[in-house]
Amino acid sequence: MLNFCSLYSGSTGNSLFVESNNTKILIDAGVSCKKIVEALNSINVEPSSLDAILVTHEHADHIQSLGTLSKKFDIPVFANKKTWDAMPSQKDKISSNNIKFFNSNEMFEIEDLKIHPFSIPHDAIDPCGFNIFCDDKKISIATDIGHMTTNILSNLENSNFLLLESNYDPEVLKCCSYPFALKNRIAGPNGHLSNNLAGKTISHLINSGLKQVMLGHLSKESNFPELAYNTILEELYLSNTPKDSIILDVASRIAPSKVVNI
Repeated sequence: MLNFCSLYSGSTGNSLFVESNNTKILIDAGVSCKKIVEALNSINVEPSSLDAILVTHEHADHIQSLGTLSKKFDIPVFANKKTWDAMPSQKDKISSNNIKFFNSNEMFEIEDLKIHPFSIPHDAIDPCGFNIFCDDKKISIATDIGHMTTNILSNLENSNFLLLESNYDPEVLKCCSYPFALKNRIAGPNGHLSNNLAGKTISHLINSGLKQVMLGHLSKESNFPELAYNTILEELYLSNTPKDSIILDVASRIAPSKVVNI
């Protein structure tokens, strides 16, 4: 068994849940502890049953309640050293026994899950995405990507399921209320992935066997779920890829997704 649920995914906060027969983990804790507990309860998961929280990077929309969750429910937290050093206010809340380290681009294990953190281009200290392996199945998590690289594509290939950033539409970004500097950051090489690039990435990955995608980390101000979804379909059409070759969903910023069985 390998299950996935997006508890929250968007510019306002991120937390993802992965479950195998023996292991339950979160990726990030970027909303309040109360909201994460409510989301877990809605899918019949006790927070105290979590085996670990993995951290992609230190931005607030990924670590808001990290220390509180770990302290309240005695949950180990895994991050690379630079990320730990970049979030001292969260680290100070966490028991030393629950501070765990991984090295980016090196495999590690939590119970029956094999986890490979891979480096991504984003304006954080040492950000990463994750490949999660169990029972010959592969889930990939890739958000906060300023631009797509051959290394990221290589890490995403042969995934059964992918949570991929589809953060903004370039035209909507130009017209939204964000200040000019923030618009440049989002669209820059260490910012976020656009709908169009997400679509091109998915078109490429279908050739490696990808069957199911959930679009995540959508911007509240410079994107819309329907726009992201339809842009992906347009990119599939332009690459002569039948739209029924993939199951496509969009993660909500404010509520848990369905639980996906991989």
